[in-house]
Amino acid sequence: MGYSTVGLIGKTDHEGSRVSLNALVTELKQRNCTILVEARIKEELDDRSLEVCDLETMGERAELAIVVGGDGYMLGAARVLAKYDTDVVGVNRGNLGFLTDINPEDISRQIGHIFDGNVHREARFLLEANVFRNDGHQDTNAAVNEIVLHHGKVAHMMEFELYIDNQFVFSQRSDGLIIATPTGSTAYSLSGGGPILMPNLDALTLVPMFPHTLSSRPIVVDANSEITLKMSNINTDNLQVSCDSHIMMSLMPGDEVRIRKNPNKLNLVHPADYNYFNVLRTKLNWGSKLY
Repeated sequence: MGYSTVGLIGKTDHEGSRVSLNALVTELKQRNCTILVEARIKEELDDRSLEVCDLETMGERAELAIVVGGDGYMLGAARVLAKYDTDVVGVNRGNLGFLTDINPEDISRQIGHIFDGNVHREARFLLEANVFRNDGHQDTNAAVNEIVLHHGKVAHMMEFELYIDNQFVFSQRSDGLIIATPTGSTAYSLSGGGPILMPNLDALTLVPMFPHTLSSRPIVVDANSEITLKMSNINTDNLQVSCDSHIMMSLMPGDEVRIRKNPNKLNLVHPADYNYFNVLRTKLNWGSKLY
């Protein structure tokens, strides 16, 4: 599997990221690739003659996008690139790096495997949230990891109703609710006590945030369900719904948030030796084999 046009996206003002980006440029030039670079990383590169473009243009033209950084950089790029038929791979220059799994010390070998087609491929689904006010559509956005209903104030409760496919599930007083994809089940949802979902599961996890009850527990539902959150009129006007902690949409008392699968999918590429359980074991410090 050869790639003729490759896009580079990366973390700025970070020495490790700069080293990896320049190593990738050298590697891609040796393969005679057309290289597109995101505007903000141009100053990080030794070669200033490379073509600069935005993420939308990169998605339209590049067959492969390489993200250098942590999962946060990957999420930002993924929400845009998922609209296009672009393969995406990450070089880990962040902390945990569940999505950016190329070792920066082994870039040449692992990129070589990817160009040779010796890869593990996954299509990860996204979510989208739509906000309605008085039956009128107000706002929409997408998320790779999770959509979170929360208060704009720290440690402040709210009241809402949860419906799944128009069936009432419960009303709740809590700090909010996390709706996570399998991709996001190892992120904020995990910190909130949610379960880990294998990436190939067609499911969502709903994790209450500090509910004012002893019986509320995370639940796992079909990913093709429509999740509806109805804000109580007794709430204050400082409610928000966030997508991957990057994009915030404001809510008012009485608003309705409808969450469902986004039609786009992220074409994630891993090195051939990728093993999901090995990633979990390494990142979460699980015990190794006994014998």
